[in-house]
Amino acid sequence: MKLPALFLGHGSPMNAIEDTPYSRTWQAIGKQLRAEYGSQIRAILAVSAHWVTDGIAVTAMEQPRTIHDFGGFPQALFDVQYPAPGNPGLAAEIQAMLPQYRIAADQAWGLDHGTWGVLKHLFPQAHIPVVQLSLNARFNAREHFELGQSLAPLREQGVLIVASGNIVHNLRAFDWRHAENSKNAYEWAEQTHSLVNRWLAEGDSAALTNDAAYPPFLHQASPTPEHFWPLLYIAGVQSAEETPAFSSDEIVGKSLSMTNVTLGL
Repeated sequence: MKLPALFLGHGSPMNAIEDTPYSRTWQAIGKQLRAEYGSQIRAILAVSAHWVTDGIAVTAMEQPRTIHDFGGFPQALFDVQYPAPGNPGLAAEIQAMLPQYRIAADQAWGLDHGTWGVLKHLFPQAHIPVVQLSLNARFNAREHFELGQSLAPLREQGVLIVASGNIVHNLRAFDWRHAENSKNAYEWAEQTHSLVNRWLAEGDSAALTNDAAYPPFLHQASPTPEHFWPLLYIAGVQSAEETPAFSSDEIVGKSLSMTNVTLGL
């Protein structure tokens, strides 16, 4: 059985502990996953915008730590622990299946908030082993996508692939006075939202992965690419017969999209 694959727009770390439209959507996705695929999921492979490295690494420890990689938030957020076990065996499998990438076995990182902030809603019992794959800072969009393609067989081997970032992510332009307002987004944010959704819906991987040809408004929407890159892994694992589904498909604070893109759900 082929498992679904998910890109989740994680937004503010506070979505991890607050009752928001986005956390409720993740809870609904989790409920569906547990009901339809629970016994099939042996592990989760997470790709988060918040672990960028020189080269590629995969967490390979028995018990990954919960990383609180943020500042200025309430203590309640720092108190959160997501004690999911690791899976050194899966980390070794990934290294073995992709020798050309020279993936390092990491013993230091853990699960950052891009990962546990959504997984705690999908799988609140933290009972499924999780390994996290880093983003290679040297890769362009095409190379991230191709790595995603190489990971696609894992979907038929009991591994749920969960990527976490934001398609539109410009915090410098974020309207903090109206942080929860999903109306009146900047024009460049709306243009990016519409264009990327169309590429995904049409399966236009050539346009999606040609970052040298991205229009200026897309660069304005993602002035640094690390929150956009995880999307490319889900596009990479998509099979020809799959159509992506969109949820929470809106922009908050004028410059942060909360769009989720799911395959197989």
